[in-house]
Amino acid sequence: MADTEFNARGVRIERFLRSVTRAGQVLIKDGRLQLLTSYGREIDSAPVQSVRASKPWFVDGDQAMATVNGTRYRLTLGEQDTAAKSTGPAAASRFLDAVRSARGHGRKK
Repeated sequence: MADTEFNARGVRIERFLRSVTRAGQVLIKDGRLQLLTSYGREIDSAPVQSVRASKPWFVDGDQAMATVNGTRYRLTLGEQDTAAKSTGPAAASRFLDAVRSARGHGRKK
C-alpha cells in the first residue's frame, strides 16, 4: 500500500472537548492513521487495525469519532474539503469508508 487512501486538510481535531487544532490534517497511508497539526506536527498515530472510528448519532455536521491509542478524538471534516464534490459522499463517510477499506473490510451496508 504505497498510495494515500485518505487525506483531509482543514480538519478541526478535538480531544475531551478541547480543541487541538482548527486546521489539522487526517491522513491514512500505508495502513496507518495520522492526525497532524496545521504545521505538520504529529498529534497521534496508530495502525488502522487498532483505530476505532464511528459517526456520532447525535450530531448533524460532517463529524466522525476516532479512538487512537485509547484517546478519543472528534474530527470535524468537510469544512475546507476541496476533494469532496457537492454530489459526492460527505467527508466523514469517506473517512469511515477509508478506515474500513484499509483494515480490509468492505463498505458497511
